[in-house]
Amino acid sequence: MPRLRRLALLAILALASPARAAGATEAAALRFVRDGQTVRILDAKTLAEHCGAETIRVDDPYYGHTKSFRACPLGAVLALGFEQSSAAFAGENFFFRAKDGYARPAEGKVLVEPGGYVAFADAERPPGDWEPIERRRLDPGPFYLVWTGKGQQDPHVYPWPYQLQTIEIAPFEREYPHTLPVGVPPDAPAWAGFRIFRDRCIACHAINGEGGTVGPELNVPRSIVEYRPRDQIKAYVRDPQSFRYTTMPPHPDLTPKQLDELVAYFDAMAARKHDPRSAEAR
Repeated sequence: MPRLRRLALLAILALASPARAAGATEAAALRFVRDGQTVRILDAKTLAEHCGAETIRVDDPYYGHTKSFRACPLGAVLALGFEQSSAAFAGENFFFRAKDGYARPAEGKVLVEPGGYVAFADAERPPGDWEPIERRRLDPGPFYLVWTGKGQQDPHVYPWPYQLQTIEIAPFEREYPHTLPVGVPPDAPAWAGFRIFRDRCIACHAINGEGGTVGPELNVPRSIVEYRPRDQIKAYVRDPQSFRYTTMPPHPDLTPKQLDELVAYFDAMAARKHDPRSAEAR
């Protein structure tokens, strides 16, 4: 390679290196947001130094076996990140946002329970290396919310987001206003279905462009009830693996009544479309 071309290549690499390093630093940081405003951004080293890092053992529902992590108590992490006592979080609504588009809402009264930890390292691996997780064999870093208490292994009840990048405090109704079946009587099945969707589905799926982006949007431009038979929808929600190989979890605990309520919610939302991509919405 001619000397001039070699020098030019070295200069390009030198200019690119800081950008890669900056990106790596940002990816390894946890962002704390309240009402759309960033409060703090903390890296794993800062969390470990100020949040009582320890090695914990976890009966992990995604790995399917017991794991050891270096982690900090969730309450201490929230207190440091939001600069207030963790006792104040019981009445708040949180969103845990992951880099793959997963966006899990969670009530503060659940998060203030003892047992939650923010893992920042796989204690069974060299620094920076994590055992790949679930069927897609993903790297769960930079942060993974785990639970150690008895009865806290159900991800439908306790949030277990991996690839965690942002913890946000915001009212659910303000973040996702177009997911509510407004105008439906409060005792109607659609409202019960909404609560099921909020607790079980919205972390991965969006309604009217609001929710997670891991799975498909379910209401616009066409609602799922407009192109799938209702019995098929209920069967798929209960056991998606019987239809296709997918990362969508099964829901064998949902009763026939709950599945009917979930479909009633989809029916209600099909008449309440708000497409953020449409010209009218803009």
